[in-house]
Amino acid sequence: MTSQIALVLALTFLINLITTLSYSVRIVGIRTGRIAVSFALFNILVLVSRTANGFQAPLLASTIEKNINSGSGSNLLDFRLIILSCTIATVFGGILIPTFQRILSIAVDKFSIYKSVPKVLLYSFTKSGITSIKENIVIPSARNLKGVDLGKEFPWKVFIMNVVAVAIITIGVLSSLYAGYFNPEFRTTASSLSAIINGFSTILMFVFIDPFLSVMTDDVVLGKTSESLFRKYIVYMVFARVIGTVIAQIMLVPAARLIAYVAGMI
Repeated sequence: MTSQIALVLALTFLINLITTLSYSVRIVGIRTGRIAVSFALFNILVLVSRTANGFQAPLLASTIEKNINSGSGSNLLDFRLIILSCTIATVFGGILIPTFQRILSIAVDKFSIYKSVPKVLLYSFTKSGITSIKENIVIPSARNLKGVDLGKEFPWKVFIMNVVAVAIITIGVLSSLYAGYFNPEFRTTASSLSAIINGFSTILMFVFIDPFLSVMTDDVVLGKTSESLFRKYIVYMVFARVIGTVIAQIMLVPAARLIAYVAGMI
């Protein structure tokens, strides 16, 4: 494994960890009554994630270019490991959700006092801030897993769409880049198709999945839905992300072959 691939693995892990933790922001907004502030503070991590995402593709593309030019063959194992890091990061993020939501709740409360993001960040490095973080490190409750019910109330439609969206967005860039091994002459065209692929998964996310969670968030605030039910649905969404990343392993090569074919036809 090259240092570039190791860096891509680390960036991929960070991106998927932050994406998974985003589910807890709604819970924090409900508990603190400050939904807008909760998302505003979390957007700092989103900026980190997007910056990492900007470095991910060029690093991986550089490795592919070197392999093609040297004739050393494809590095399929590296791609498998990258997707595996998505799965591990999602599981780890799910485990961290209870801890993260408590820490973010503290940040929201402190923001209402300081009215400054830098001051909130500085507070986290003070003695009292570090103590607060240590005191709020918790292990997920087993009740969240026992409460999983695959009966009539299970949101199968949203669950399946989330699985599909995660699987597609996981391999969007990876398959487009890997397609360069199947059709080296059109590898630039193939890599450009990742925007279309990710666009489709983004549509699923923003048209069906996010509105569903947003409505549930409002219902909890209005007292129409219990917080325990909302937390259960968050668990479902985390499971969907894990399954989606596993399915991405199966889709990687077939999707790359299809993209390589389409790139040659354009």
